[in-house]
Amino acid sequence: MRILLISILTLPCLTAVFQNAMGGDWPAWRGPDRDDISTETGLLSSWPEGGPKLLWTSGEAGLGYSGIAIADGVIYTMGSDDSSEYIIALKAEDGSKLWQTKIGDFLENNWGGGPRSTPTVAGDLVVGIGGKGNLACVSAKDGTLKWNASMTELGGGIPNWGYCESPLVDGSHVLCTPGGANGTVACFELETGEKVWQSAEITEPAHYSSILAVDHFGKRQYIQLTEKKVFGLSESGQLAWSADWVGATAVIPTPVYKGGQLYVTSGYGAGCMLLNIGPNNQVEKIYQNKLMKNHHGGVVLVDNHIYGHSDSTGWICQNLQTGEEVWNEDGKNRSKGSLTYAEGKLYCLEEGSGDCVLAEASTAGWKEISRFKMTPQTTKRSARGKIWSHPVISNGRLYLRDQEIICCYDIKG
Repeated sequence: MRILLISILTLPCLTAVFQNAMGGDWPAWRGPDRDDISTETGLLSSWPEGGPKLLWTSGEAGLGYSGIAIADGVIYTMGSDDSSEYIIALKAEDGSKLWQTKIGDFLENNWGGGPRSTPTVAGDLVVGIGGKGNLACVSAKDGTLKWNASMTELGGGIPNWGYCESPLVDGSHVLCTPGGANGTVACFELETGEKVWQSAEITEPAHYSSILAVDHFGKRQYIQLTEKKVFGLSESGQLAWSADWVGATAVIPTPVYKGGQLYVTSGYGAGCMLLNIGPNNQVEKIYQNKLMKNHHGGVVLVDNHIYGHSDSTGWICQNLQTGEEVWNEDGKNRSKGSLTYAEGKLYCLEEGSGDCVLAEASTAGWKEISRFKMTPQTTKRSARGKIWSHPVISNGRLYLRDQEIICCYDIKG
């Protein structure tokens, strides 16, 4: 079993709204469009021996597996000490701490405790979810608590590895997944925390994926994946469609949506599936196979091809439309990991070694260009834990996190 950092992906046409995000900012989990795609250009095409220039190292992030969000020169993440969990703000310039705000009690876990969620920045507000399901909205400027809510009070039960999803901010609303009999998904007013709706028509328990917002044939839809279902909700929380999924143990990656087609994958032998969701929300399964079994590192969609790590196989490329394998890297890098895409390249972070690999995003085959090891690495991580926070690219910099340590590298060409 592995812990997870939630789930992952979508694609560039999706539009979660981050009104004040600058061009190179990364204001939420998997970036502004939840697809793990950076649109930055002019990045290094290869790295020198030992890796790109290390600009700074910070030990201020606290314990946990939270990812990194960046907006207006500030890094927002989550971390913990032995008793409490916090939303934390650091200067992107040098990694120094600006503030931290307690949002809940510490989540104990054999794989490593603390928060798993990446906070979401929306203008002058930041929203995060603690490992025990404490949803909090704070001031981006100084961390002042604006409002909070509890996933368990909404009817949810804390999943085995804690609440791991990253909250979705879509316009004036915040969406999250408490799970349970009162409704799997809940929606709040961003400014006040008032509950707008909860999806009573579907009551699946929460797993670890994060909600995806899409424009589906001219109508807004929210898509979520649980252990046994993938489904879409209308803007007002009504169930638009659902389909069965064969997940087991931990379902983590966020679905990928493109033009009415929806791709899902998860590990523990589940595999992957492509659905066609019609204009009237009719559902047709295009294929289902076990080629891509992505545990928690995420996949990216580039030019109708899926790239990611598949359990027991290694890094692979898959044709989105047919589900067929284009290539696999033949077990040379079976150490699984997470990835981000920018300017024709894959940035792959191996969970065990902490090696960061730059590889071509090409249908011609696996081509490793450069690699270096994240240094330093934490001495505080659980013996059962690994490096599960995903790499982030923002404003010409690459950010890697291992528990309390964040390293910032200059990757601008």
